[in-house]
Amino acid sequence: MTTETESFSVNRAWWNGVVETHVNSRMYQTEAFRNGGDTLHPLESAEIGDVSGRSLVHLQCHFGLDTLSLARRGARVTGVDFAPNALAAARQLAAEAKLDARFVESNVYDAAAALGETYDIAYVTWGAINWLPDLHRWARVVHDVLKPGGFLYLLEGHPMALCLEQKRAEDPLTPGWAYFEHTAPQVIDEDGTYADRGAKLAHTRTHEWAHPLQQILGALIDAGLHIEMFHEHDRLAWQLWPCLEYDGNRMYRLPRDRMRLPLSFSLKARKPA
Repeated sequence: MTTETESFSVNRAWWNGVVETHVNSRMYQTEAFRNGGDTLHPLESAEIGDVSGRSLVHLQCHFGLDTLSLARRGARVTGVDFAPNALAAARQLAAEAKLDARFVESNVYDAAAALGETYDIAYVTWGAINWLPDLHRWARVVHDVLKPGGFLYLLEGHPMALCLEQKRAEDPLTPGWAYFEHTAPQVIDEDGTYADRGAKLAHTRTHEWAHPLQQILGALIDAGLHIEMFHEHDRLAWQLWPCLEYDGNRMYRLPRDRMRLPLSFSLKARKPA
């Protein structure tokens, strides 16, 4: 049976290997950021609220574009990631942009000890929790890195959408991946990344886990957080299926001749004061 350590080692190799591809991809808009832009998508930009003067930790920050965009909005930011190549790119971008940001190398499960402080906001978005085998453990980490009265902002692909697959744009959407939680990882081995399907990678395998809505909400409640906002959205930040169409505003949605489905969800969960 695959151990958690083995799975994290496989995933770390993948994430270390995709940094250059992602930094240079059109999807991430790194050049727009370098030119003074803000790379948050419309959903999180509208929902997170004013972050000016607030302390914020971005868990699983990758190479830190959202972290640094939030710094541009006035937050005091810390990014956490387990891939040293990603953190090196994040620190370089922060230096180029002359933004004050702290980046900490840590497995997200060890983040509370690695950080050594607490924050007003924990920020987690777009393809983060699917890399984690134990969501209850993650929720306890979120609780521990928040100050009393602080909140988690989570924006993710919808579990219902993530269990469907499609080979060609004209094909129906059919179940192809787990919806309910499972112990053994789903092993995926394919070329390219969500940001560049044609990329040639040295490491092509990843280990991922499904987390249904009941588990996500239940883990946060069990950790002592209070859910105060939950939204479902018909848009997603990447082209999950070939049929998804670009909406002109950095998001993808189903064609108008197909039934609308939830493609992503967002929530705020607050630690009691």
